[in-house]
Amino acid sequence: MSAADADRPVTAPAAGPAPDGAAGPAPDGAERPSPTVDRAQYGLAAVLAVVGVWTVVDSAGLGPGFADQVVQPAAFGYVIGSALVVLAVLLAVATARGDRAEGEAGEDVDLDQGTDWRTLAGLAGVLAATVALLDLLGWAIVGALLFAGAATVLGNRHWVRNLLIGAVMSVGSWYGFYVGLGIPIPAGVLDGVL
Repeated sequence: MSAADADRPVTAPAAGPAPDGAAGPAPDGAERPSPTVDRAQYGLAAVLAVVGVWTVVDSAGLGPGFADQVVQPAAFGYVIGSALVVLAVLLAVATARGDRAEGEAGEDVDLDQGTDWRTLAGLAGVLAATVALLDLLGWAIVGALLFAGAATVLGNRHWVRNLLIGAVMSVGSWYGFYVGLGIPIPAGVLDGVL
């Protein structure tokens, strides 16, 4: 220690900033406010917990599978429901600690613009038509119309290409479910053709 250091007054080290979200003195000595709690996250945690508990309870009522099945059908419900309950608890704890989700920096959404009700109504109409026509026309046709209608409502003006892409996707998914997985999907007017 030099003589110059001995003459210098001793000061306490400057307090660094408290960790994000922590209360305590700020660098200028003022008291830092307590973190605000995002109460909407508690609502999401409650929904996760309710869905998780319902899934576990509902899985308990499933009948036994085939004797040669290693994993019984209820096992999936138990795993998924339990995971949802654990996630709900973790979200509630994180919310109580003051953690908040960080906004997406790369999101290309103008928050100053209002809702585009015309597009929203168009998509709702396409979905309603899909539900109404599914049994009559079958998935192969309705799936193509669903894809083409949604793409058109969202601004794509290549109707023929949209219908062709939709037809390939809907017929492919029909065969994937009906033949590949054994899950019957309505064929509608194309019954016997597909």
